[in-house]
Amino acid sequence: MALRKRSRIGGVGLVVAAVAATAFTAPAHAAPDPAAGASGHGATQRAMDAAVRAGVPGVTAQARDGRGVWKAASGVGNLKTGEPRGKDDRFRVGSITKTFMATVLLQMEAEGRLSLDDTVDKHLPGLVRGNGNDGRRISVRQLLNHTSGLFDYLSDKKYSETYLEGDGYLKNRYATLPPRKHIRIALSHRPLFEPGAKHSYSNTNYVLAGLIVEKVGKRTYEAEVRHRIIEPLGLKETSNPGNSIHLPRPSSRGYSKLFKDRPDRIDDITEMNGSQGWGDGDIISSAGDLTRFYRALLRGKLLPPRQLKAMKTTVKTPEGPDTGYGLGLQRFETKCGGTVWGHGGGMVGWLSLAVTTEDGRHQLAFNYNGDWESDSILPIMNAEYC
Repeated sequence: MALRKRSRIGGVGLVVAAVAATAFTAPAHAAPDPAAGASGHGATQRAMDAAVRAGVPGVTAQARDGRGVWKAASGVGNLKTGEPRGKDDRFRVGSITKTFMATVLLQMEAEGRLSLDDTVDKHLPGLVRGNGNDGRRISVRQLLNHTSGLFDYLSDKKYSETYLEGDGYLKNRYATLPPRKHIRIALSHRPLFEPGAKHSYSNTNYVLAGLIVEKVGKRTYEAEVRHRIIEPLGLKETSNPGNSIHLPRPSSRGYSKLFKDRPDRIDDITEMNGSQGWGDGDIISSAGDLTRFYRALLRGKLLPPRQLKAMKTTVKTPEGPDTGYGLGLQRFETKCGGTVWGHGGGMVGWLSLAVTTEDGRHQLAFNYNGDWESDSILPIMNAEYC
């Protein structure tokens, strides 16, 4: 699950643009120092502090570079008690989950168990049908790079009002939502365009990807992620919540502005049923584990060269020439002319970003325990790399 910037009419938005769209429109300056973080991370800390002054409850972050690991936090983790944000907090990573999902499918392709050019219908026969939707015309690759044309179930007005906004969210936050419910909602809408015509971010794509993982692997998506990524990399702070409502400790409270007619109201939304995200955005992790994951991925520890190249083959996005979307992996250009790879993510109450240099030498991951003030996210990234 990913969140767009909150609109003026309120409610939680729906797409990854929250973390990507405000991006890299500043004029280029000097080329970035590949070891920008090596001499200290003071600019990053100042950018985090500025986000808190802008209204974010708290920020937790970690960077890795040639000098080692830097951990930092700013603001509070609990608005009621004033407890500070923790440097080792667990949090809901939202659409950063999509990089994990794409990695699993690319590993399966490397093993000869599927092809990126397989149709959705080959693995999920008859599932994607109706209202002009046809799984016989959509490939696995098109799911992973969001060129399928499938409607994003989070954009459904009734779904948003029931599960993402205001009293609907507060009433239904503990409900278990099976993946196929999300598919049914998406298929009640016509496709946005012909498969392959262009890019349009849709969480529906990664729900289908998760179902394909389960069909090919003959076990749960969660088991595949654990067996293929979490355990080999020793990501002890990373988990799939299933239908649990709790965050592992240590963690902070998560907050959201749920009511469009009360923009100053802030609700504690920490507890929610993890199934409401699933393969498009359910993972819980820490900044430290996310830096380890992206470091291993871009260094070729998880995928053979052919699959990693496919993952980094991008399509144009509506956000403009400064970003591109591959297979569960985004390309960002910093304001000083550098390139980093990673993914942004959001859930109700949380916004995150995790990125790395292409050589895998320098990572940054951080999280807000509030789902607003998204304009302050990319300045933190630029402070680290520029």
